Amino acid sequence: QVRLLESGGDSVQPGDSLRLSCTTSTNAKILDDAAWFRQRPGTQREQVASITGSGDTSYSDSVKDRFTISRDMSRRTLYLEMNNLKPDDTATYYCNALFRGAPFFQTWGQGTQVTVSS
Repeated sequence: QVRLLESGGDSVQPGDSLRLSCTTSTNAKILDDAAWFRQRPGTQREQVASITGSGDTSYSDSVKDRFTISRDMSRRTLYLEMNNLKPDDTATYYCNALFRGAPFFQTWGQGTQVTVSS
């Protein structure tokens, strides 16, 4: 069974930057249409950034112009560059492939924790 592996989370101060990475346990080339999600305390998981197989990206209003989603040429690693982090960005971040716009893998990874606090 393929597992999603997220990394790069940390505790930072407002205004700092982080880069999250996502790969799979099999290092498979499966991250064509893919997305980053986050779950803030007490809320449901939400999609914050997505990328299509052709490279088109989209972002939620809350992260637009601050976050950038990308992937490596092999399509085995997905990235989320996060700039000008705010306390509201505090969350556990997850990645997933997308199929017809919905998360593909039913089993989510452990996620990576991002904490933004002064």
